[in-house]
Amino acid sequence: MNESSFILGVDLDGVVGDFYAAMRIIAAEWLNKPAESLTANVGFGLDEWGIAELGGYDRLHRFAVTQRHLFREMRPIKDAPATLRKLSNRGVRIRIITNRLFLKYSHKTSITQTVEWLDNYDIPYWDICFMNDKVAVGAHVYIDDAPQNITQLRGGGNNTIVFTNSTNTGLPGPRADSWKEAERIVLEAMDEWRTGTMNLFSGNY
Repeated sequence: MNESSFILGVDLDGVVGDFYAAMRIIAAEWLNKPAESLTANVGFGLDEWGIAELGGYDRLHRFAVTQRHLFREMRPIKDAPATLRKLSNRGVRIRIITNRLFLKYSHKTSITQTVEWLDNYDIPYWDICFMNDKVAVGAHVYIDDAPQNITQLRGGGNNTIVFTNSTNTGLPGPRADSWKEAERIVLEAMDEWRTGTMNLFSGNY
């Protein structure tokens, strides 16, 4: 990697955007159930909500994006926009990496909603990558919540912070339970990168 800036690879859903809270409200409507009847303690595929009986995750996701404008209407996770602005002001190059194009025939909608949402909350970024293979996108440190992504990134030797939610409780750290913690870890990693000593797997985090 030959970029001169310290690059933070940032996932969106479940890390910057409160994806599971937004999906819970939409799923309740879709399932015709009270939202409070759907557990907030979900796994990655939302199987706990019983969505399989109405077509499963892909069908719910398509409804959420195309009919309820999920990627434009979801709220950000607490402190995420302000923290990313602070990190950007400190010289961190923010590279958004998101796999929001996995459903056919809704790519334009997903991209448009994503960019509008980022602009609406004044979330800074230098680059935005819509792709599944996050290992192929260079960054000095990544922050993600999806177990499969984290395992794949770390398997490729990439420094990866787990952003904590119910889908990833079994994964080892380093992890951030909030954006305040994420800010600290990222800035410490950047300081170590500048001195050539960065190693998030050293146990210091």
